[in-house]
Amino acid sequence: MLRKLVFLGMGGTIAGASESATDNVGYKAGQVGVAQLLVAIPALRGALGDHEPVSEQVAQLDSKDLGHNHWRDLAQRTHHYLSVADVTAVVITHGTDTLEETAFFLSCVLPEELLRSKPVVLTCAMRPASSSAPDGPQNVLDAVATALNSASQGVVVVCAGTVHSARDVQKAHPYRVNALDSGDSGPLGFVEEGAVRWVHQCTGAIADARAFPLEKLSFVPWPWVEILVSHAGVTGTALRALCALPKGATPLLAGIVVAGTGNGTIHQDLEAALREAQKQGVRVVRSTRCCQGRVVAGSTEFEFAHSNGLSPVKARIALMLELMR
Repeated sequence: MLRKLVFLGMGGTIAGASESATDNVGYKAGQVGVAQLLVAIPALRGALGDHEPVSEQVAQLDSKDLGHNHWRDLAQRTHHYLSVADVTAVVITHGTDTLEETAFFLSCVLPEELLRSKPVVLTCAMRPASSSAPDGPQNVLDAVATALNSASQGVVVVCAGTVHSARDVQKAHPYRVNALDSGDSGPLGFVEEGAVRWVHQCTGAIADARAFPLEKLSFVPWPWVEILVSHAGVTGTALRALCALPKGATPLLAGIVVAGTGNGTIHQDLEAALREAQKQGVRVVRSTRCCQGRVVAGSTEFEFAHSNGLSPVKARIALMLELMR
């Protein structure tokens, strides 16, 4: 009996279309279904080997427009397929804009025991499917090679021949085809002519060792957590306005992630407003707006909890899930 490799479609540029094959910017994302994308890759049959492809369209949109309901649906469908005995792995086609967030979210909520034996591989494209030189087909083939590699585990992202961990990956460039980066952690490996060359052990980084009860995504309200950026001239006005909703209003601000300057430093006016918010019960997490490195605590304790090396967008996800527990 053939084993199965599951492809879940979320839309994005990889499924985008433009009126002109030379237009790689003015396209509309999420126009081509995942089944149609797979049919358009002749080499896919050979890459699958003894695996049968199974596809499902979970969403069909520009990833900038993703909401919490899309994450819930994707997590539930991914969990469903990972739980099927003859499924080897799941490949997800996704837009690049929020790919790092979705990958990290999945790594937080999917059961570790499943991820250790069945990898989840997200892939994408920077050029639409209608392009005269689309990068999506090769990215899908590289994602398949990674998904079927015996050393793969956890949630990883494959783009432009590079394998990234869900924890470290981020979009670092708005246009070029190798738009994703893993910062100073570096990539996990590279896909070369259909074979994965690992440079770091694929540990299947799980964001939190405590298992998240996946069923909570269906009935527990998602807490309101915002991201604020510290910058020259910033004030606490916006934060005070967010905290000024009357008691009983829904939703109430539950958490703030601060993208601080440098080593997580915060402008004194914003810092004062954060203290006020914390006294009101709002959780505050400190991160950095720097694209590489992490906040280092040093010899003194920070007044606000730090993000444990997570970028602001991933720290927001971690805080939301912690509040939902």
